[in-house]
Amino acid sequence: MKGLSSGGGDVFKSTTLIKFLAFTLLAIAFFYFGKHWSDGSQQQQLIFFNSRQNPTTSQFVSISPNFNKTFDLSSIINDTNLIPPPAVEVASSPPPPPPPPPVVERTGIVNENGVMNDEFKVGDFDPEVVENWGVGNETVDDEGGGVQRFKVKKFGLCPASMREYIPCLDNVEAIRKLKSTERGEKFERHCPEKGKGLNCLVPPPRGYRAPIPWPRSRDEVWFSNVPHARLAEDKGGQNWITIDKDKFKFPGGGTQFIHGANQYLDQIEKMLPEIAFGRHVRVALDIGCGVASFGAYLLSRNVLTLSIAPKDVHENQIQFALERGVPAMVAAIATHRLLYPSQAFELIHCSRCRINWTRDDGILLLEVNRLLRAGGYFVWAAQPVYKHEAVLEGQWEEMVNLTTRLCWNLVKKEGYIAIWQKPLNNSCYLSREEGTQPPLCDQHDDPDNVWYVDLKACIARLPEEGYGANITTWPSRLQYPPDRLKSIQVDSFVSRKELFEAESKFWKEIIESYVRAWHWKKFKLRNVMDMRAGYGGFAAALIENQLDCWVLNVVPVSGQNTLPVIFDRGLLGVMHDWCEPFDTYPRTYDLLHANSLFSIEQKRCNMSTIMLEMDRILRPGGRVYIRDSVAVMDELQDIGKAMGWHVTLRDTSEGPHASYKILTCDKHLLRA
Repeated sequence: MKGLSSGGGDVFKSTTLIKFLAFTLLAIAFFYFGKHWSDGSQQQQLIFFNSRQNPTTSQFVSISPNFNKTFDLSSIINDTNLIPPPAVEVASSPPPPPPPPPVVERTGIVNENGVMNDEFKVGDFDPEVVENWGVGNETVDDEGGGVQRFKVKKFGLCPASMREYIPCLDNVEAIRKLKSTERGEKFERHCPEKGKGLNCLVPPPRGYRAPIPWPRSRDEVWFSNVPHARLAEDKGGQNWITIDKDKFKFPGGGTQFIHGANQYLDQIEKMLPEIAFGRHVRVALDIGCGVASFGAYLLSRNVLTLSIAPKDVHENQIQFALERGVPAMVAAIATHRLLYPSQAFELIHCSRCRINWTRDDGILLLEVNRLLRAGGYFVWAAQPVYKHEAVLEGQWEEMVNLTTRLCWNLVKKEGYIAIWQKPLNNSCYLSREEGTQPPLCDQHDDPDNVWYVDLKACIARLPEEGYGANITTWPSRLQYPPDRLKSIQVDSFVSRKELFEAESKFWKEIIESYVRAWHWKKFKLRNVMDMRAGYGGFAAALIENQLDCWVLNVVPVSGQNTLPVIFDRGLLGVMHDWCEPFDTYPRTYDLLHANSLFSIEQKRCNMSTIMLEMDRILRPGGRVYIRDSVAVMDELQDIGKAMGWHVTLRDTSEGPHASYKILTCDKHLLRA
């Protein structure tokens, strides 16, 4: 060992080591050039290197048999069944570079851990930074294949004057052509002609802010979101609404209840305990609602109140109601039936609503009678009830005479409030003296037919079977199949009942999954619309999952009329044709839900028409959930992107190969 150690330095100086190192360097160089010329060119290979050898065998380097030869690899790649052509001499020009790799498209945002995540907040959207912000659509050819596909250009902003635009109620040209306006015709629907509808994005007012969440919004909203002070100026002394710095405040008063809605509701319930707010009375209608404080305070008593008013001199009252988070629609009783079914409401309320109920043989009160459930109540708070002046006393006598002929029973009159009750059946109508006006409607008249149907000066008959009167109390009525299921045009009652129960179970499971996976309880949901509601199962599931919101269930005219069932469940609904605009102000809903709507309505109207209307009524920061056929999803995605929405296509619980998908959309804030 000692000798070896002492001679170690001489060994490393020997020529043997130098030769060994030189051979190693030469081998490495040979190895490098061989791999370079093998992998770098598809046409010229001097060295053959096989890096895919069996791991049990050693790698080797050799002269390529393809030296100085070239092959037409494109034909081999495109058609593997063809025999490669014979080799030809190498061209003198250098080979073209290989094509770039395909771009990998991904959706989502990478978080701080490098993981793809689709849970993120969408910021403000500024159209000024978007290039080619135009209007319209075009058809283009797919690159290389000659296949045509539909491309939607980005929609532009509407003028600032359209910030509160309601297409069917602001059609000045159509209103100007009306033959008469003395019955309030100008406050009804007059939609733009085909091709003249909305084709731009309605902008918000300057300074628009995310709405104050419920329940704070019941009492205050941002001034900048509804910047109209006229109502506060006109009604300042009646405790409706006041302006406090950058907010509107709602003290809860009204023209006939300036001391507050709660005190007013207590008075009504003391006058007639049978009303039993929240149990016997679940669904109410407030006509001429003002800023909807009557309905706002009934919500805490488990009563859903639909507040309606025309777009008249106090045109923003419904806009205030919806900004507060209270169910409301722009509507007027004039010459057409309201868009709700017969026997929809357990209580109808009118406080100084400026309606002459006895005009034209009582045709307006006959519409109230159609809407009022058998055994339901009409509450009237107005000057003729309590003021002892000749003109007002005459109006009271006319009202008593008309309600008596309608078989209504004046059950209570106290102070400035009078309450009537509608009969439970037709027996009183049939026992009236012959020739008594108004008559019963024809037996073939359908009281649930409401789309552009004229008012009728006759009494809507009640079903002989007692349908509509035999409902259970709240909350059990939410899941109890009502008798009026039998009015739906399906093969048998058994199948109707099974469909009702199946729909309720389906949406209960779906909403539970949304709450778990997409954290719906964290969303600031208040005003919700189900655009194709069926039997109302979606709305019922939201209630059962204790989401603090209300739902307007829309039943399209193109399908079965399920509205009576929806109201019998204790929910709100309306009839509508989605080929026309909806009667509400812009920016009034937090969530729009559409189940199989587009695949059905695409046969009748343009999908972009419906999507633009959705954008108009959706609040900035609001969400859209579209559950529909795969066949329509590509176009819906293109339209959504053209409107500036953030869109995401998701699989249903059936998996990626199901025929249905879910398109979730978030609306950005458009700056005017």
